[in-house]
Amino acid sequence: MKSTWNIFWNDIKNIGTNWVAAILIGGLILLPSLYAWFNISASFDPYGHTDQIPVGVVNLDEGATVRDETIHIGDDLVESLKENKSLDWHFVDKDKAMEKLEYGDYFAVIVIPEDFSESLGTVIEPEPKKANVEYYVNEKINAIAPKITEKGASVIVQEISSNFISTVNGIIFEKFNDLGIELEENLPDIERFEDYIFTLEDNLPEIHRMLSETIDDSDVAKQLIDKAQGLIPKVEETTTSGLETIDQTTEFLQEAEDRLNEVAPKIDEELEHIQQMITDTNEFVRTFDSTNLDLNEGNPLDSDRAIGQIDDMIQSVQAVEESLRELQQQGDDNGDQQEDEQPDGGSNQEIMEQALDELENMEQNLVQLQEQMKEYQSFLISKQEEIDSIVDTLKDRTETVNEQIDEFVSYYKETIEPTVQEEVSRAKQTLTEAREILVEIQTTIPEVEQMLSRTDANLSEGQDMLHYVSNEFPYVNDKVKEIAERIRDLQADTDMDDLIQLLQNDPEAERGFFAEPVVLNENKLFPIPNYGTGMTPFYTVLSIWVGGLLLISLLSTDIHHHREAFTGRQIYFGRLLTFMSIGFLQTIIVTLGDNLLLKVTVSEPIWFILFGLLCSAVFITIVYTLVSVFGDVGKAMAIVLLVLQIAGSGGTYPVVLLPEFFQAINPFLPFTYAIDLMREAVGGIVWRRAFHDILFLLLFGCIAIVLGGFLKETINKHTNKLKEKSKKSGLFH
Repeated sequence: MKSTWNIFWNDIKNIGTNWVAAILIGGLILLPSLYAWFNISASFDPYGHTDQIPVGVVNLDEGATVRDETIHIGDDLVESLKENKSLDWHFVDKDKAMEKLEYGDYFAVIVIPEDFSESLGTVIEPEPKKANVEYYVNEKINAIAPKITEKGASVIVQEISSNFISTVNGIIFEKFNDLGIELEENLPDIERFEDYIFTLEDNLPEIHRMLSETIDDSDVAKQLIDKAQGLIPKVEETTTSGLETIDQTTEFLQEAEDRLNEVAPKIDEELEHIQQMITDTNEFVRTFDSTNLDLNEGNPLDSDRAIGQIDDMIQSVQAVEESLRELQQQGDDNGDQQEDEQPDGGSNQEIMEQALDELENMEQNLVQLQEQMKEYQSFLISKQEEIDSIVDTLKDRTETVNEQIDEFVSYYKETIEPTVQEEVSRAKQTLTEAREILVEIQTTIPEVEQMLSRTDANLSEGQDMLHYVSNEFPYVNDKVKEIAERIRDLQADTDMDDLIQLLQNDPEAERGFFAEPVVLNENKLFPIPNYGTGMTPFYTVLSIWVGGLLLISLLSTDIHHHREAFTGRQIYFGRLLTFMSIGFLQTIIVTLGDNLLLKVTVSEPIWFILFGLLCSAVFITIVYTLVSVFGDVGKAMAIVLLVLQIAGSGGTYPVVLLPEFFQAINPFLPFTYAIDLMREAVGGIVWRRAFHDILFLLLFGCIAIVLGGFLKETINKHTNKLKEKSKKSGLFH
């Protein structure tokens, strides 16, 4: 142990007494710090100076017209970028921008195309078209700049999207607010509509039944119209025939009226003659009754004259009867023609029949009277005793005939003649009215025919519509039930008042919300103010390892020109103390410089220095051991180990982003734990992680000490030949 310290103190004495050695050692102590400080300073805050990165902006947007309103979103974007200081924006034409990009004057170029506004305006169309922003980048210039400019382009797109979404959603929520107000105003109507839908749903079977019945009724109506159209010609024929019949009947009635006027005086004359004869007969009978009849002396009355008078009366009655039958026959001939036009014509015929019946009775009584007169004359002589009886009978008969004649005359004058005259006049009036009706019917037939044609056409259209509705009814039925079911679901799941309250909003507040719906609240658990501070642990650890490489490059691990004999182990530990002391000075300078010169924000500056000294002790031990044991090969091994640690320790990029090889070797690299330990001091110590890192660093140091302190002599026996061989080349010391 004493020999080890002697080696160490001799090295210190030699440095102090040899000014050249002192200068070289001073340089070795300072150089690693410069390496760390320059790298940390260069990358101290690169993202804080992105406003110095030139980026070209080309605005080719021609604008667009959306719903009669002109928009120029490209111009609006340019104005917005002029206020944006995140990058050094240059607003130029496309040719100049692409030329400067090619020559490296611009890191990137952003081109707003001609149809930019037009594409954004398609948002209200059924198939909206996304707007494109062209981004050109020259990645040859720098590895990081394209990422920064790409982030700037993304910010532009994000700003456009944010403003666009804000504007669109602002309009949408204005409409929602209006809709909510309108819903609130129309809520009673909506509730009534729901009731209507439910009522319609309940009445769908009845509607279907009525629809089927209507179709059947329309078919029947179609048949009736077709039948009516078929009867139009017959109606025309019938009305024409009716007019002819009416004209003939009117002419016949006129003839009958003339005939009646001609016959009426004759009938009156005959009736008066009959009345006169019946008066004479009555006189004869009264004379006969008052005469004291003596058959032996002869009858003073002229019975032949009486019989002759009765015969004249019979002939007069027959003449009246013949006249009435002639009138009746004319009435019968006309009856068939005016049967429809004169419904009361039967009463006139009944009167005529009654008059004829009375005339027949009168004629029979006159015939009987004549026969009795003849009997009277025959038996006048032979049957005197019956004369009284016959006279009484004759008297009664004449009185009866007299009464009948009087009644008939009265009936004829008061009933028959006025009735016939009245009926003829009424028949003529009826025929005139019937003729006017038929003429009107004939005039109306073309209109009726047109109406039937229109009705038939409308009915056909109606039938087509009814059949269409009938065919569509299952669909309507399903849709009504579906709507009703949805309304029930809506009523069950949603309260209309809540929906109205949800729709009614502040459009400006909603616009602001959708412009930035999510706000990132960044909570820094271990705040690192800038990129340089974050990279300080890596560059500090790297400088400590580089300091060790400088030491093994300039200083020897063996002792030369010493009078005492030292063992290999003593030389290893003695010279290790020298290397480690210089390494400590390197570490103290670099860590103090990080804090004091670069003003790096370190959470635990004392622990930062102490952790640096630990790293230095381990690194120096590893590097020194490699060279002490393996010679020049050990130097190469230390350099290779440096390269592997720079790439695989996760000092610049997270380990998970590295290739699989580097992820595999990461746990076996001292840098992995040294950088993590220094980060604990910079950001804030989590002692569980710190102890973990310290443990692995001590493990690496112990392995190196075991290798150098206990295996150095054994390994050197095998490597001395390699050393001698390399020295003979004259290239290695």
